Amino acid sequence: DGISSETGLKKDWSTSPPPLVWQSAGVGRGFAAPAIVDDRIYLTGADAGKEFVIALEANRSTNASNPPKTLWKTDFSPAGDVGYPGSRCTPSVDGQNLFVTSTTGIVAAIDRSTGKILWQVDMAKSFNGKMMSVWGFSESPLVDGDRLIVTPGSNEAAIVALDKKTGKEIWRSAIKDGKGAGYASLVVSQGAGVKQYVTLLGRGLVSVAADDGRLLWTYDKVANGTANIPTPIVRGDYVFASTGYQTGSVLVQLKKNGAKGVDAEEVYFLPHKVLQNHHGGMVLVGDYLYGGHGHNEGSPICVNFLTGKVAWRQRRGPGDGSAAVSYADGHLYFRYQNGSVALIEATPEEYRLKGNFNIPDVQDPSWPHPVIAGAKLFLREQDRLY
Repeated sequence: DGISSETGLKKDWSTSPPPLVWQSAGVGRGFAAPAIVDDRIYLTGADAGKEFVIALEANRSTNASNPPKTLWKTDFSPAGDVGYPGSRCTPSVDGQNLFVTSTTGIVAAIDRSTGKILWQVDMAKSFNGKMMSVWGFSESPLVDGDRLIVTPGSNEAAIVALDKKTGKEIWRSAIKDGKGAGYASLVVSQGAGVKQYVTLLGRGLVSVAADDGRLLWTYDKVANGTANIPTPIVRGDYVFASTGYQTGSVLVQLKKNGAKGVDAEEVYFLPHKVLQNHHGGMVLVGDYLYGGHGHNEGSPICVNFLTGKVAWRQRRGPGDGSAAVSYADGHLYFRYQNGSVALIEATPEEYRLKGNFNIPDVQDPSWPHPVIAGAKLFLREQDRLY
């Protein structure tokens, strides 16, 4: 959800931005952010025609002269022939294992101590999986209890539940005219008292029941025909979604329909001139949404979640292009496509920029999400991790 629980962080960068503690090269080409658990860092990357997972060790003694040690590196898929080559998937870490998806649709379970591949499923071959457009599979698999939920995107298997220990199919959701998988990751909703999985397909917002994968509801108005990217935001009986390409944003309210059914009723729809998040996502803090507005723009905006009313909007932030957004300790971390990183106070009162700095040696587009963990800010810049 882009929310870090870290506290006690620096709240003003205007005179002294965060100093560089260390950098690590060799993590491969990609746009995936790191997953951090204790002193372990897990990343997906691509190099020499392969996509891989790499594990790094970063502890308190890690510094500029002692960068993170590589613990293991495991190839798990051929690199996809996609636009903007490189990895997309942040590993989903669960106990002793982690789960990843390659741009070609290979889902793999990997032992996070050794890097050993436990099982693999090819979504293209097993489920006729396909994307809505040319940029390759991008989701982080959803771990839910003993299951792993993924999005092949085909009409006969748009969403699939696998046994996370074996990779064997538990159920599949057939969604007619789904138009392929989108670039979002699945999220869990308990809306209307029914546990369900929500995501963006090529056709739009969809929801399937967690127990058997039956289709519960769809909402197509928020879809565009090119790329539906941001992961939906769930709170209670509400689901928010936004897409770019001159589309817009929506909030739907989930209401029970019979014993096992759910309806999605539109609360508001904001046209693209009011709010469209191309990619980089938005975060929900309190009753307000924060993120970048505009197609291929990261203009900072604050919107009331339940009403859609714009609290404030900044014509331009300190960077250029779309902004990947995370939150920690009362502040937003905007990472712009040109490598500018801005600290913005998360308040509906007004736009308050608290300083910014530029990532070294940026290779535009600079897209990975900022990650805040252990009082440090982690920024992936293609083959480097800062």
